[in-house]
Amino acid sequence: MLDRTSSIPSYLDANHLGPWGTFLQQVDRVTPYLGSLSRWVETLKRPKRILIVDVPIALDDGTVTHFEGYRVQHNLSRGPGKGGVRFHQDVTLAEVMALAAWMSIKNAAVNVPYGGAKGGIRVDPRDLTMGELERMTRRYTSEINLLIGPQTDIPAPDVNTNEQIMAWMMDTYSMNHGKTATGVVTGKPISLGGSLGRRDATGHGVFVMSGEAARRLGIDIVGARVTVQGFGNVGGVAARLFADAGAKVIAVQDHTGTIFAGGGLDPRALQAHVDSTGGVKDFPGAEALARDDFWGIETEFLIPAALEGQINEFNAQKIRAKVVVEGANGPTTPAADDILHDKGIL
Repeated sequence: MLDRTSSIPSYLDANHLGPWGTFLQQVDRVTPYLGSLSRWVETLKRPKRILIVDVPIALDDGTVTHFEGYRVQHNLSRGPGKGGVRFHQDVTLAEVMALAAWMSIKNAAVNVPYGGAKGGIRVDPRDLTMGELERMTRRYTSEINLLIGPQTDIPAPDVNTNEQIMAWMMDTYSMNHGKTATGVVTGKPISLGGSLGRRDATGHGVFVMSGEAARRLGIDIVGARVTVQGFGNVGGVAARLFADAGAKVIAVQDHTGTIFAGGGLDPRALQAHVDSTGGVKDFPGAEALARDDFWGIETEFLIPAALEGQINEFNAQKIRAKVVVEGANGPTTPAADDILHDKGIL
């Protein structure tokens, strides 16, 4: 008899793989409801293609350093891979695998003809000069060149990447292929063929979905309290749109700290503070809170818009929101999902 357990890849262990383990648990949870489609469950649990690359660059002081980069294509059945590239010091292969898989699901859920892919480099971009950041981006693009392309896999911005990063990626890919290829990335500058509204798109989506949830639950957006974790391209935009609609953004948390103002924070003033100081800490007129206290603030809308796994079995019980609107990828673990469901939180 063939011992099938001996041939099971290590990446199918849902208990010890961080974000990828979360995705596997999510797939297992929906399997009983898939009917005849359950035959594809094992396909969903296996990334189609994984590329790990070394990214060596010369620093400004002349020394050479190395970063580890990834590009994962989870599933291409519906079309070219689509998914962002993040630069973060905590990037791991398990994280990128999960992010690629969630892209497959998201694109399919809204019937967009793309598959799921994702990329990343384990680096804190704040430690690099602009020149070093450009060299790293271009070298990474050259290393994953064999996977990406307008018809095969299309990167986009994600955590700590932006229009400038996409412009460098597009330019490097175009040079390697001897012709301009604007379609190799999305999220590029308008002047290079980018889309109007792209920068605000995710945060705008969070706001639109929040409005629909409010309508169904009978919550008035005007005067509603909002707490936001992460004040980047998603959380910052969502906070601004909520405030413009008459809601009160009462608390914001990022990597520098947690701030609270019961009467509401001014998202535009806070954005200017973040742009000048690097974070929300010490924003004038706001009270500083302990990090864990953020989750217990009474609010209508809680928006996790940072990294995955932020709402977990240890803090979900504290949450006193009426609606949790996920702006990040996979911010809620399966165990936390159960707790929120039992508490009646949408």
